[in-house]
Amino acid sequence: MKLRNQFRVLPNQRRCRAFTLVEILIVVIILGVLAAIVTPHFVGAVTDASVGTTSHELAKLRRAIEVYRIENNNLLPDVTEGDGTWGALTSGNQYLKGPPVNPYVGGANAGVIIFRNSPDVAQQSDYGWIFDTTSGQVWAGSFDQNDLPIGN
Repeated sequence: MKLRNQFRVLPNQRRCRAFTLVEILIVVIILGVLAAIVTPHFVGAVTDASVGTTSHELAKLRRAIEVYRIENNNLLPDVTEGDGTWGALTSGNQYLKGPPVNPYVGGANAGVIIFRNSPDVAQQSDYGWIFDTTSGQVWAGSFDQNDLPIGN
């Protein structure tokens, strides 16, 4: 009985367990400030990830072309302009498991290949890869001659 009397509320005393409006507003303001700080870092991280992935895909593609050349008496693979048609590089999983994609360009054209003998000079979204049919050089779309992204 003694334990029960300890928790008894007297008629003129109020027991308050809820948060006040001011406390809730302070928490909301703090969360808003944190969101404002974190959001730009997140957006930058997405761009950095697409640049890093594209650079990695480009390096894999260049290695695959070089291995193909060595194994096939200095011949280039039968690359066809268009949507991810890397020929022998992607058939049979011997050189690449699948067609590379350029996430920096993004969208439906991230795997498209064009034939040209130089890298991009401006950012674009029409193709993901540039292949030189005479030298076997390959560049990522929207990347410059130093393999650095254009724009952003």
